[in-house]
Amino acid sequence: MVSRWRSTFVLAVAALAVAASGCGNKRDPDLENGKRLYTGSVPKQYKKDHKQYQPCSACHALARAKATVSGPGPDLDAAFAQARKDGMTSATIEGVVADQIDTPRRGSLMRPDLVTGDDARDVAAYIGRVAGQPGEDKGQLATVGVKRSNEVAKAEGGKVEIPADPSGGLAFQFGAAEAPAGQLEIDTPNKSSVDHNIALEGNGVSEIGPVVKNGGVSKISADLKPGDYTFFCSVPGHRQGGMEGKLTVK
Repeated sequence: MVSRWRSTFVLAVAALAVAASGCGNKRDPDLENGKRLYTGSVPKQYKKDHKQYQPCSACHALARAKATVSGPGPDLDAAFAQARKDGMTSATIEGVVADQIDTPRRGSLMRPDLVTGDDARDVAAYIGRVAGQPGEDKGQLATVGVKRSNEVAKAEGGKVEIPADPSGGLAFQFGAAEAPAGQLEIDTPNKSSVDHNIALEGNGVSEIGPVVKNGGVSKISADLKPGDYTFFCSVPGHRQGGMEGKLTVK
């Protein structure tokens, strides 16, 4: 099944490459956004506004995106590995994938409106960059798709520690926290080389700690009333990538 799907793609490559060469784009593709869409690490607001959206990883395996289970869609590494060895470029793979997203093949379970516009362009560009490629994503791309923790940090002695993911990923080591009402200090150690900080909002409170890396500790302190608060990293794009959690004060 995979080989037939791959063969169909390869036969279409020449025509798609020519068509793609004549198309202009309003902006360069955002590979981080493409990977977020692929893995499902997208803002809650996006999921709410785009009810048809589901992550590509639900159907397609892709090693660089840590998507290891394929089905019902084909394994994208298997689909493009040989074609890439035969000389297919990342740009051509991007064009093939973009065409399939826009016009799924007959009998496919994938809807044509699953992702559209710049989002579709971003997904296609990310797959074009990594499908059939060994190794792991580097830099900021490596931080996308990190799973959020379900563990709860509990305050002691007026202080709670919520470390950033040591790999630099867009996640805290605790997905939630609990504390008694009153003065509370929140410490966020960051061992990675990626900038992170701790911030807090809710019930009239708005506190933002310093951005740190390489072993630094971001700290904030506030007098908290009972209720729910949100802690997050305020570095641009990090909260949107999933770096936030709930603080419950009782």
